[in-house]
Amino acid sequence: MTTVNEPVWRTALSGAQILFVAFGATVLVPLLTGLNPSLALLGAGVGTLIFQICTKRQVPIYLGSSFAFIAPVIYSVKTWGMPATLGALAAASFFYYVAAGLVKWRGVNFIHRLLPPVVIGPVVMVIGLGLAQVAINMATGKAGDQQVVPYGTALSVAAISLLATMITAIRAKRLLKLVPILVGVAVGYVVSLFLGIVDFSKVTEAAWIAVPEFGKPEFNMAAILFMIPVAIAPIVEHVGGILAIGSVTGKDFTESPGLHRTLLGDGLAVNIVGLFGGPPVTTYGEVTGAVMLTKNYNPVVMTWAACFAILMAFVGKFGAFLQTIPMPVMGGIMMLLFGSIAGIGLKTIMDGRVDLASPRNLCIVSVTLVTGIGGLGVTIGSFSLQGISLCGVLAVLLNLVLPRESAAA
Repeated sequence: MTTVNEPVWRTALSGAQILFVAFGATVLVPLLTGLNPSLALLGAGVGTLIFQICTKRQVPIYLGSSFAFIAPVIYSVKTWGMPATLGALAAASFFYYVAAGLVKWRGVNFIHRLLPPVVIGPVVMVIGLGLAQVAINMATGKAGDQQVVPYGTALSVAAISLLATMITAIRAKRLLKLVPILVGVAVGYVVSLFLGIVDFSKVTEAAWIAVPEFGKPEFNMAAILFMIPVAIAPIVEHVGGILAIGSVTGKDFTESPGLHRTLLGDGLAVNIVGLFGGPPVTTYGEVTGAVMLTKNYNPVVMTWAACFAILMAFVGKFGAFLQTIPMPVMGGIMMLLFGSIAGIGLKTIMDGRVDLASPRNLCIVSVTLVTGIGGLGVTIGSFSLQGISLCGVLAVLLNLVLPRESAAA
């Protein structure tokens, strides 16, 4: 185990390594949703520093863009516009504050009782499967009804990107195994260069040093009420991330600094990042894997990673370069990534030993999956629940109101 007394240069190098591991997923979210990738980097850095302040810099965790919000952001932008969406993302932190208060008041087990595997599993599956059409459209070069990249060219690039990502995830060793997304993007990008589907005009026009264009949030109650329930899934992801990093380091972070502090830190990060236009942040499993691999448990490493992310956000040409990544490259990787999210939901059900022969459990899982993937929406006046928001609320309510089966049955 690496101690906190290591040289500064080595800690900084470890921080750069952590950013490298988390980089791919962090910038893919804004590229998919229309948000600014430079603000995603800035948000990840600022969010991580806020988290460290709230947790007294005891937990070696780096916060990056959350995939749970991709579909809701896309829907919200189409329905209420970008300013209202940014305000709603900032307001999504409300659920984190409620969860932090409940944990402080009733303890960690209360969250587990409110959000058991039979609730969380299908909700996480919906996050992945609900985005399947987005991934296919991108992989085939379609933006809405418009064919942006020729079908055959797009499919070839997507297939190569997907193959490179899968081979890296399966066959690579050590640190390389933790960055399959970056490898897939790099390989797909090189192929795209040869095929002439990369447009460098934004890079040539961009300044080397530039302040990212901050968003201007507006607070639309309908958008806020739509977005808040989406936070159910990342909150559970947060709890799992804290437990995972605790098992790696051999420390119980739910006790010290306490799960209520980690939830508060994550919530404040989501709140502040949303206010200046970045995507919501969450804990990253890739970072936990990197910590386990390097055995460097020093939280200062995450401080360095955050600082490097903030610095990169102000390199204008770098932000412009990220926007040149062709759509089919991201589409190929998304086919694997969104499917993996669904797989994590299925694993949650299996690990929680949810008995799907039980009519009660089957009712919860079935209704959650169909309403979420089918995109059922409920609108009452200006209040709207759609997709992941609706199925998350339904799953929690069904678990609370459906009668338990008798043991004799």
